[in-house]
Amino acid sequence: MNKQEISAKSGERNRQPNLLLLLPDQHRGDWLPYSGDVLARFGRQPLPLRMPHVERLMREGTVFTRAVTPSPLCAPARACLASGLRYDHCGVPVNRCDYPLTQRTIYSALREAGYSTGTAGKLDLHKKTGWWGLDGWIPELKTLGFTHGIDNAGKKDAIQTGAIEPKDPYMKFLHDRGLADVHVRDIKRRSAAGPLDTDLTPLPDDAYCDNWLTGNALHILRSFPVEKPWFLQVNFTGPHDPWDVTAAMKAGWDHVDFPPPVACSTDLLEAYNRVRQNYAAMLQNIDRNIGLILDEVQARGDAEHTIVIYSSDHGEMLGDFDRFSKQQPELGSVHVPLVFSGPGIPGGVVSDALIELQDLTATLAEYAGVSMPEARESISMKPLIEGKTAEHRATQYSSLGNWRIITDGRYKLIAELGKEDRLYDVQEDPWETNNVAADHGEIVQKLAVQLEQIRLGNPA
Repeated sequence: MNKQEISAKSGERNRQPNLLLLLPDQHRGDWLPYSGDVLARFGRQPLPLRMPHVERLMREGTVFTRAVTPSPLCAPARACLASGLRYDHCGVPVNRCDYPLTQRTIYSALREAGYSTGTAGKLDLHKKTGWWGLDGWIPELKTLGFTHGIDNAGKKDAIQTGAIEPKDPYMKFLHDRGLADVHVRDIKRRSAAGPLDTDLTPLPDDAYCDNWLTGNALHILRSFPVEKPWFLQVNFTGPHDPWDVTAAMKAGWDHVDFPPPVACSTDLLEAYNRVRQNYAAMLQNIDRNIGLILDEVQARGDAEHTIVIYSSDHGEMLGDFDRFSKQQPELGSVHVPLVFSGPGIPGGVVSDALIELQDLTATLAEYAGVSMPEARESISMKPLIEGKTAEHRATQYSSLGNWRIITDGRYKLIAELGKEDRLYDVQEDPWETNNVAADHGEIVQKLAVQLEQIRLGNPA
């Protein structure tokens, strides 16, 4: 079937929109190509990012500048997204847990409504199992709600499980290419070297994981029947650490300067800048791959029927307070990007509404015309996107292990076991460097009460 025939068939049917969810791993929310005036509103400096495809989605769509993850850790965050539940109730408290298969997912709801449902890349809903299938398909994916899938391990899981014998399709690919040993040695060396290692990967570009998994996403897109609506979630492994980039990816970044991390050691600024160069190079590469995916959507004749969402499971500290990775209650760890673009999505809109990542669950369901009452802690953003309301959440919540946070948009409370409560005026102090809890006891008490209500599952 040629492109004209595909386009004609696409135009003939009156159906729900296609849904394309682009989900990098560990992309912090302020590292988007925001305009200078938007950055100024939030006390941030411009970043020399190169993300033209995401920038176009932002320009043509609606951007949410204050979205947070329900939990800044891969498996819990993705379980919240799948279920529409907050961290305390999603059934996945740590990474080494599998998603409870008796718990309904948005993917099942979409499939039951007639969607083809696909996943490519690092889904992270069965990390404990440690087996992805050598072709990226195991029966659990069908139970989770997928009709199509090529799932693979994340950067570190791939090495931990498949160094000697592959347990996922990416490591099988590397073993078959004779590249597994060199890749395993490189990642293990980086783990020993620590978070400031920025050496180039020995892998060629076509064997770099995000490039490889994009090929899988394109294959799935081409496999979707043209007569049905489809949902596809593309789970990139970057810009997650380690900061391994190819020579082609790093080209042009060696002399680029970035704003330094917040409250960091000044004697490490050069090393921090090198990390930020590699992080930006990963984002640029993800953006390039997004362009390939969007081109395929266009080739199918589906561009006018497809809502595109760009977000991430959690952020990355990137040297703020001299810390890296996630799992922290501070902004760099919990803040995530969120962009909607496509039919019915207003263009050029920037919103500072309080959003939680699991709000995507109810939003996807409403756009698809799907009922999912199980997603009781997810609030659809569709009325907000369409301008029918200016309100979304009065408070915003995130948690992990022994800490919880809540913000009302002005003040943010961090309650952490064994530590004094911290309160930040995020309007005056967006980077959360000045604890004002001692000056605002009544606000601490009010937010603490709301925090406990949310933990117990009561709306707030």
